[in-house]
Amino acid sequence: MKAKKFTRETIRELGMYERPFLNIEVGSTVAVSQRIKEGDKERIQIFEGDVIAISNNGPSSTFTVRKIGANAVAVERIFPFYSPRIEDVRFVKKGKIRRAKLYYMRDRVGKAARVEEKILTKEQKERVQAAHAPAVESAKTSESE
Repeated sequence: MKAKKFTRETIRELGMYERPFLNIEVGSTVAVSQRIKEGDKERIQIFEGDVIAISNNGPSSTFTVRKIGANAVAVERIFPFYSPRIEDVRFVKKGKIRRAKLYYMRDRVGKAARVEEKILTKEQKERVQAAHAPAVESAKTSESE
C-alpha cells in the first residue's frame, strides 16, 4: 500500500468492501488464489499453506501463510485482506492450535513443522462449511451486479 502512496484515510475514502474469506483463523490451512501478471498476460496462482498470523488493522489487515516448498524450503507470504489481486481464499482444514501467532513453526523441521489437524464431527464440519459458504455466495452476487 505504501508503494502507491495510499494512507489509511485514502483507503477508507475509496471504501473497504466486504471480503468473503474473513472467516479464516490462525492454524487453518488455506489455498489463496492470487492473480499474477507476467508481461501482458495474467494468470491465477494458488498458494496453499497454514495461516500462522493474522494482523487486524482495519484496511491494512493482513494474514501470513506458510508452506513447505521444494527441497523442504519454507516459503511465507503476507497477503493483504483487501488486495484486489487476491481472487479467493479457500478453506482446506482446521488446525489444532493454542496460540494466536504460530511464529514458533519457523524453527521446526520435518513432521514437527506441521499443524495438527483438528478432527471435527459431521455437525461441526457442516457449521464450518456453512460459515464459509454464505460469504462466498454473497460476494459472487455482488460481483455480478
